[in-house]
Amino acid sequence: MDPTTAIQATQLAGTVQHDFSVWGLFLQADIVVKTVMVILGASSIWSWAIIFDKWITFKSLHIKANKFETSFWSGEALEKLYKKVQAKPNDPLARIFCAGMHEWKLSADGSGGFDGDLRAGLQQRIDRSMATGINREVSLLERYMTFLATVGSTAPFIGLFGTVWGIMNSFAAIAGSQNTSLAVVAPGIAEALFATAIGLVAAIPAVVAYNKFSTDLNRYHDRMDAFSAEFSAILGRHFEQGGRR
Repeated sequence: MDPTTAIQATQLAGTVQHDFSVWGLFLQADIVVKTVMVILGASSIWSWAIIFDKWITFKSLHIKANKFETSFWSGEALEKLYKKVQAKPNDPLARIFCAGMHEWKLSADGSGGFDGDLRAGLQQRIDRSMATGINREVSLLERYMTFLATVGSTAPFIGLFGTVWGIMNSFAAIAGSQNTSLAVVAPGIAEALFATAIGLVAAIPAVVAYNKFSTDLNRYHDRMDAFSAEFSAILGRHFEQGGRR
């Protein structure tokens, strides 16, 4: 081979070298693969924002619930505690307590007491009011959980779509260049596999977080149900005794 031709070939080989860094793989990818990467990257960022928000929320909920239950079981009069927290109930247990007390006071003020057949109906209304409050709180806590579940279940398949598309481009490059060397195939395959990697990076934290927060939500739901039942039993004893705590 002529030395000049060899030098030109060497220079040409140097110019077609691909950048296999993360940013380089993104820039060199096909528009479809780029779109897949952007969607997965945005989904991952939003998932982490939800994860941090839920983690802080559940941690704060348990602290506030412990504080409220300490006040509730301290022996303080129900009406006094109600007046203290009704202006700004800052946690679900306090709001459930206020819902039950609000129904109790409305019925007491309207009927003048708890005598007669009104007791059974009042007890049902109080229980229904607290159950409605629990459902409302659970709905608020479930917010954005569906997004985590969706990302966890779909992100790997979206990444796989990008992988398949990238491999198709690699085969097209082979057919166009009539060259089956690794240098021709490697860039497209690397870009394709990078899309799969981003899909897994988005999916794995979303699945783990969804499972954790679902467990936390179920536990807190049980805690609200237990408090509601205990509070309802306390009010039931008041009805039977004809007095108030």
